Amino acid sequence: MRNLSLYVHMPFCKRKCPYCDFYSLTDFEDHRRYVDALLLQMEDYAMAASPFTVDTIYIGGGTPTVVSERLLYDLMDGIYRNFKVFLDAETTIEANPATVDLSSLKKYKKMGVNRISFGVQSLSDKELVTLGRLHTAQEAIKSYEMARKAGFDNVSVDLMYGVPGQTVKSFTDTLRRITELDPEHVSVYGLKIEPGTHFDEIKDTLEFPDEDTEFKMYESAIAMLRSRGYAQYEISNFAKPGKECRHNNVYWTLGEYLGIGPGAHSYFNGSRFSFKRDINAFIEAQEQPEADIDIIDENYRISPNERVGEYIMLSLRLTKGIDLREFTKQFGLDFEKMYGELLDAYVDGGFMTRLENGYAFTPKGMYVSNYILSDMLDFDSEIDRNIANGSDR
Repeated sequence: MRNLSLYVHMPFCKRKCPYCDFYSLTDFEDHRRYVDALLLQMEDYAMAASPFTVDTIYIGGGTPTVVSERLLYDLMDGIYRNFKVFLDAETTIEANPATVDLSSLKKYKKMGVNRISFGVQSLSDKELVTLGRLHTAQEAIKSYEMARKAGFDNVSVDLMYGVPGQTVKSFTDTLRRITELDPEHVSVYGLKIEPGTHFDEIKDTLEFPDEDTEFKMYESAIAMLRSRGYAQYEISNFAKPGKECRHNNVYWTLGEYLGIGPGAHSYFNGSRFSFKRDINAFIEAQEQPEADIDIIDENYRISPNERVGEYIMLSLRLTKGIDLREFTKQFGLDFEKMYGELLDAYVDGGFMTRLENGYAFTPKGMYVSNYILSDMLDFDSEIDRNIANGSDR
């Protein structure tokens, strides 16, 4: 049996946040019809997934907790009906603090959800207003406390830095208050202005922290979280021992995952594919399979070259970095020969550190990782040359 991670997309929100470019809707109310379409798509994949056992389930969005508990129960029932699931599978639901109460949280726990991820973003009410969030700082804290009362012993909190008007002091105050609550997992994301978002339209009117200030925020997060028992295991993710997000680790270690719903991505049976961000086409395609409605956005097999590049990109997101022996075992290539001069420059510049048998980013390198990885993965011709010479396994 092979392990499989399952992602289910719930593209519904009460209000669209001005920074968000995920596929989500605020004006679609026929949640029953959508969940029924998800169940039909699961049935379509049940046979192909029969050689697998699901070990992580992630219900993301959007805001899954705007959907009724009855529908979420039907969704979970459909997952267990169509897939083999480990008894100890990590099952996560994303939640906006403004969309839960003690009753709903108890129901999520009863239906098999054992991990909850709260999109808190900040504990500054001023920053929450800027971010367009529906909750206040006190409401976020109350939601966290209710999750504990409901029996959740694995709680994750998402935070943001680089918010307009944010200071190092206000950010570290949020970190301090969050860690005093003692969640098992904390994610810290730098705010990025994505094309097509409201923030992109009004960016010239917003006062963002400068790059030096943002880096101080990132450094302070690493230092404070480490001092309070949270180990950094990925660029933006920190966890108590044994509480790393198993689902996300599947993405970063090239494990197989199946995404259900419009906008969802998959890496399944050697192919990467995704579905169009169109809920109406998605529903109609499930309800009328004879109509042959095209909902595939992309679908391609992974070439040896692409797999090498993905392995490098994803491994270097992790604090454990690239293991030279594992890289050679996987691909028959010598990582140091491929990137020797670049590696030396990054180590000398303080962006990378040389481990006993590999390389990893320093905090300075993680902060600018996109630039470094873009630089490294421009060396596609070197990868192609090694593969053409027969050194790829």
